[in-house]
Amino acid sequence: MSGVEEALQLIRRGADEILIETELKTKLARGKPLRIKAGFDPTAPDLHLGHTVLINKLRQFQDLGHEVMFLIGDFTGMIGDPTGKSATRPPLTRDDVIENAKSYEQQIFKILDPEKTLVMFNSSWMGEMSSADLIQLAAKHTVARMLERDDFNKRYTSGQPIAIHEFLYPLIQGYDSVAMKADVELGGTDQKFNLLVGRELQKHFGQEPQVVLTMPILEGLDGVQKMSKSLNNYIGIADPADEMFGKIMSISDDLMWRYFELLSFRPLSEIGQFKKDMAEGKNPRDIKFLLGEELVARFHSPADGQRARENFIARFQQGAMPDDIPEVKLQAVAGKLAIANLLKEAGLSKSTSEAMRSIEQGAVRIDGERVEDKGLQIDAGSSHIFQVGKRRFAKVVLI
Repeated sequence: MSGVEEALQLIRRGADEILIETELKTKLARGKPLRIKAGFDPTAPDLHLGHTVLINKLRQFQDLGHEVMFLIGDFTGMIGDPTGKSATRPPLTRDDVIENAKSYEQQIFKILDPEKTLVMFNSSWMGEMSSADLIQLAAKHTVARMLERDDFNKRYTSGQPIAIHEFLYPLIQGYDSVAMKADVELGGTDQKFNLLVGRELQKHFGQEPQVVLTMPILEGLDGVQKMSKSLNNYIGIADPADEMFGKIMSISDDLMWRYFELLSFRPLSEIGQFKKDMAEGKNPRDIKFLLGEELVARFHSPADGQRARENFIARFQQGAMPDDIPEVKLQAVAGKLAIANLLKEAGLSKSTSEAMRSIEQGAVRIDGERVEDKGLQIDAGSSHIFQVGKRRFAKVVLI
């Protein structure tokens, strides 16, 4: 296998689509470091594992010898990305953007090599652009093309308002690729339209068009919805080690393989062996331990990863946790479900009154932590391991 083919094999791992792969092959064959771009709007102070799907791919490009440009969209963040939204998003304040951007810079180097990473801000060039320049940029795209985008089209046909500034977002994201002279741009599958605008604008400005690489959207703890802080189904990379490990242990066995593919740095051959081991009877919990340790080690330290595993086992009383914990999906009412109702519906208590007594007696645990609040409300989108007494367990996914 040639060096280009080996590189392509790594780049393809977990990717949803490469547009256009033959162009990427040509760029790689030149033997020069490529300029790899990925943009992040600083919409929240903390990154979660869903964000790291892209950042992991950036790290792979670094390992192949390429230059990574981590773009913080401090200018576009003040517009508000309309992608996938059914209504206009409120823009961030300048202070919000600056504070969140600082947090991003601190967090990304848990994955990326700082020596091979160029952190850029699109206000550097957009802040210098005059209103006349912006009008000229807008002239390079049509309203008809904008309305081809699925979310804009749905809002237009249903009579939902689309503000003019929202049309500027894909244009500015595309122009970022021109300003940065990007060879490859990465984004989620929901960003495909915006990434392709970048290709078109580069052609307008006489540049070789970038290759577009889209990555899948990672499901959250519920295994259904996109990982999101607003849905409370996320694992934050700044979460404490024990909390991060416990959340990873709460995901379903099926979702575990998705996380291995998109978040683990283990070779695919090793992950394939794990699948074979499980098919031959190995406890999936033990395989999930390896995933939990790897991710905690990445964002904390190897010692923290091992300690989190030991603490998790200890919280479940040194092996009292059964090999096969039943998984139950429950429907939340108005986005929440009371703890007593949850225990009853999950089959862990015969009645809500029995559930209340169990809490009073200190017999109820969530991810190994004792529950003391009888009025506790569990949020939709979450997934936890619930324990009542020494022998009753259930992995409850609240949707």
